[in-house]
Amino acid sequence: MDKFKEIRPYHDHEIRPVIDRLITDPEFLSSIASFYAPKMSRLFPGVMRMIARKKLQGQVVSVHDVASMQDVIADYMYKMIEDTTTSLTHSGLEHLDSERSYLFVSNHRDITMDPAFVNYMLYSAGNRTVQIATGDNLLKKPFVSDLMRLNKSFIVLRSLKGRELLQGLTLLSEYMHHCIEQGSHVWIAQREGRAKNGVDKTEGALLKMLAMFQRKQPLSESLQKLHIVPVSISYEYDACDVLKAEELHAIETTGFFTKNEKSDIQSIVAGMIGFKGAVHVAFGREMQYESDDPDVIAASIDSQILENYKLRDSNYIAFELLQEKGLLPESAAGMKINSPEIKSESREVFLDRLRMVDPKLHRHYLLSYANPVISRSRNQASA
Repeated sequence: MDKFKEIRPYHDHEIRPVIDRLITDPEFLSSIASFYAPKMSRLFPGVMRMIARKKLQGQVVSVHDVASMQDVIADYMYKMIEDTTTSLTHSGLEHLDSERSYLFVSNHRDITMDPAFVNYMLYSAGNRTVQIATGDNLLKKPFVSDLMRLNKSFIVLRSLKGRELLQGLTLLSEYMHHCIEQGSHVWIAQREGRAKNGVDKTEGALLKMLAMFQRKQPLSESLQKLHIVPVSISYEYDACDVLKAEELHAIETTGFFTKNEKSDIQSIVAGMIGFKGAVHVAFGREMQYESDDPDVIAASIDSQILENYKLRDSNYIAFELLQEKGLLPESAAGMKINSPEIKSESREVFLDRLRMVDPKLHRHYLLSYANPVISRSRNQASA
């Protein structure tokens, strides 16, 4: 019996039927057409759906299993990298054992690009790609769920309540242990939701969830079986920086931010096509445990993520501007930062981007870039 069928990615024999279903789904075809040609799609919806279908059929004609699907996705990634980044680098891959499967616990800045960049680094180096933990809040439409599961995503059932939630989380924990035992890498974010303020912090609740399947065992013993490796992903420029600042400003001024049905899609598209500058993916070392306290373990994961995070001129410029304006958080107001010599070109690009941002959003916008500098400094001070 396939107990994981409702949450797992699609298997080889399921790939082609799902693709054939998708390329005849009017809602999916309309979404594709609107993404590439919004104006024409409004004027000639039927014609544009037909064009989208024909183009997709050609792109996926050779897809028949998970591996060939990954090849198609890699082609898309290559084009996106060429169009939206100035460089893509990595570090730490040499520490991974090719015979071992890992659970990569990553900081979380972008809904789809974080695991996509981790995957691309592994794929380019000849390693196995990851299975991706994806919250069901992103899967409100069936075709989106199909797309995610075609790309080796499994579903985190966050919308459940009470006893059903407990059962769902236990099943999720069991599935991740199953993946590692069966030789598959897994990616999961260190927290629920993106770090919109630039503060990367692992949730202790995540670690307890990972061990729920084996909760009678000491936490460290259960986590050791998952071979957790912290991963730091850093973007010179966050393609969703303004969207995040708008959300944080709304919460600060009104107490809440209401998402509409297009909010997540807007963030996904912005993350994919928006300019990112230099991107770095840093793989840490496999975790070793001296405690069963989830908060202590979380702090140890955070330490690796912060130390391996690639700070850029954009981070230091933002810190300087906040310091000059007296807008740093009180706990960081007197902080001394040894910043590198900042290139004039970097400063000019950052300031040009800042001028395009509504002044009321500046503090949150700048903090999202400055907080990695602040967090690194605090981590080093407490080491």
